[in-house]
Amino acid sequence: MLCLNSKEVRQLLHNKFVVILGDSIQRSVYKDLIQLLQSDSLLTSSQMKSKGEFSFENDHLIEGGVLDGLHNGIRYREVRQYRTRYHLVRFYFLTRIYSEYFESILGDFRAGPQPDVLILNSCVWDVSRYGSSSMMEYRKNLEVAFNKLDAELSPSCLVIWNMTMPLGPRIKGGFLIPELQHLSQTLRRDIIEGNFYGATLAALHLFDVVDLHFHFRFDVGNRGKDGIHWNNVVHRRITKLLLTHLANAWGVVIPEKNPSGEQRKAIGLLAAPKNIIGHAKSCRRDYEDTDGFLERPTPTTGWLSKERKYLGLESPGRRPCGGVVAGWRSPSSYWGTSGLASKHGEAGAQQTCGQDVVKKVKMAATVEQLELLPFLMDVTLNVRDGLLLASLWPPS
Repeated sequence: MLCLNSKEVRQLLHNKFVVILGDSIQRSVYKDLIQLLQSDSLLTSSQMKSKGEFSFENDHLIEGGVLDGLHNGIRYREVRQYRTRYHLVRFYFLTRIYSEYFESILGDFRAGPQPDVLILNSCVWDVSRYGSSSMMEYRKNLEVAFNKLDAELSPSCLVIWNMTMPLGPRIKGGFLIPELQHLSQTLRRDIIEGNFYGATLAALHLFDVVDLHFHFRFDVGNRGKDGIHWNNVVHRRITKLLLTHLANAWGVVIPEKNPSGEQRKAIGLLAAPKNIIGHAKSCRRDYEDTDGFLERPTPTTGWLSKERKYLGLESPGRRPCGGVVAGWRSPSSYWGTSGLASKHGEAGAQQTCGQDVVKKVKMAATVEQLELLPFLMDVTLNVRDGLLLASLWPPS
């Protein structure tokens, strides 16, 4: 992940039209992006909690919000736009991935201009507010929406599907009306299932997928008390993840900056401790306004290099196996909820890497140690009746 400043972001998005579709999490993604286009400061807690306001950091409310009245119903609308001479960023609030309202958004695209980047996500509302068969309808709506995007968008448009962030064990929020409070303890599991369907279909349509659920699965200390929303530090990291993805997709080379002394000192935290749950609880902290706050990396930062070192897969002259573990950076990497499998690499390389991983897995002494290993590209781990099984993916 690149550490971009405001000037570099303005250069990267010069003459680009960026559209963001989604719920309140994606609205904060939009707000942090236009904040970074103007300055390096983080969002304040009040800015993140506000919705439907007339103006935020020189943007404008185009439709919905306070113009139509604020509410938590499935027909809530909010369209925002930030525009300068060289930048255009627009946000549409969605409560369902496909609906008549989604068709109206496609009509905006047909009328022009066509977006250069489309970042979208919709899952939490879809699987909680539309009845007992909401998951099945969500799968159908995903396919319809992706087919529509394929037909309407320009081939040059970069489409990024953001996977839904991890939810807390107990959910409380405006969207979860009193009639649906029984879902507060099961919704986090529904999200994992929805993430699988969304990421798999997006990859099959050759959309890019960014697995935010994987990236922030251990950052529970940065999640809000409602179990849904996240603080400004996490949202700045999300923005930088997306911008790094854009730079890689467009072939833009941005020189990495020298890490600060505090970041170098924190390198020891990059390897996850044995008691990851206890460590996460000890690192809990509440944020208000954190301008000038230097983030302390979490144990999962830079996990890719650490996992390979732990497994012995990084050595001079040795070819690493597979594609990308945690990011779904390639459209051809799919089939899994956390970068579980990859179509990259030759069969021989996959077989060799698979044998090495099986050997390492058999050497692991406890289930806890296995849980610290990320889901690898070509290996699935199963724990059943106390037995540790490793099998190559896909099954023959």
